[in-house]
Amino acid sequence: MIGEATSSGGGGKDDSAAVSARKNKKPNYSRFTQQELPACKPILTPGWVITSFIVVGVVFIPIGLASLYASEHVVEIVERYDKDCIPPDYRNNSLHYIQTSEINKTCTMTINVSPISLLDVPKHMKSPVFIYYELDNFYQNHRRYVKSRSDKQLRSKASEGVTETCKPEAVTSNGQPIVPCGLVAWSLFNDTYRFSVKKEVLDVSKKNIAWKSDQEHKFGSDVYPKNFQSGSLIGGGKLNPSIPLSEQVDLIVWMRTAALPNFRKLYGKIEKDLQANTTIAVTIENNYNTYSFGGKKKLVLSTTSWIGGKNSFLGRAYIAIGGLCLFLAVCFVFVYVFKPRPLGDPSYLSWNRNPSGQMN
Repeated sequence: MIGEATSSGGGGKDDSAAVSARKNKKPNYSRFTQQELPACKPILTPGWVITSFIVVGVVFIPIGLASLYASEHVVEIVERYDKDCIPPDYRNNSLHYIQTSEINKTCTMTINVSPISLLDVPKHMKSPVFIYYELDNFYQNHRRYVKSRSDKQLRSKASEGVTETCKPEAVTSNGQPIVPCGLVAWSLFNDTYRFSVKKEVLDVSKKNIAWKSDQEHKFGSDVYPKNFQSGSLIGGGKLNPSIPLSEQVDLIVWMRTAALPNFRKLYGKIEKDLQANTTIAVTIENNYNTYSFGGKKKLVLSTTSWIGGKNSFLGRAYIAIGGLCLFLAVCFVFVYVFKPRPLGDPSYLSWNRNPSGQMN
């Protein structure tokens, strides 16, 4: 009996130990879980800090100067035309002018190509000369506007009826799906430009103005426009129903929505050099309505450099950061020389006192 009681008592202790072991969530010790693996733990001494600031300054300032130099040598011409293209009789009623189809929207303007470089030397525009249209105060990033499209419909003919996200431009009055549907496609930019120099027409190339990935993966080669801009309210440009969406490059460029209310989109390219002091005649079909919301329309001709278009912000930012780092390096040198502080003994650091990483 005593033996049985003793045995029973021993079994109870084992059971309680097993239960407590199961309840214990303490992980097994390892150098990985305790973050004690060998690692680089630099000590930021004055020498290291000063050297780091000098290196950043020496690297950033030349990059900034090179970027600024490249940006200043980009030739760019920007001409606003939304006001000048309104006939004098409609200057006080621009909305009626743009919404009335009976009024001729053709507008002619001239551009004088006489840019000045940093050395005041006339520069010509090397091909390709990129043509952009620029819109101001147009919020393509509005939440409801961005969501009003159907990517499934754009990709495949089998998803032609997937228009749930396209309201209010989803279906026609008799229930037929609109392809492409949605407000983004409905508001397609439809101003056109024609260029000539000394009555010689300049060809505008549309080749490679859209992203190749968009043409191959986002817009289907078997999807054709259907019931597009067939309602009573026309939002923008119309599409050729015999051309698949994968080849409608103007639509593809427009459908890549902008993040800011002022943006540029690529219209085409002029594959010919434009010499300095050349006068370009531009014929504009002023069709797109920006007058109802106080927007602006601009025509942009620009060359490019190794950093892209004209943008001095990047170069100035590099120069500013590099100059700030050099200034801080000089300040730290003066502080270190005139008011030095004794460094602590690094041997008292935890990883130096216990280099193996084992718990004491």
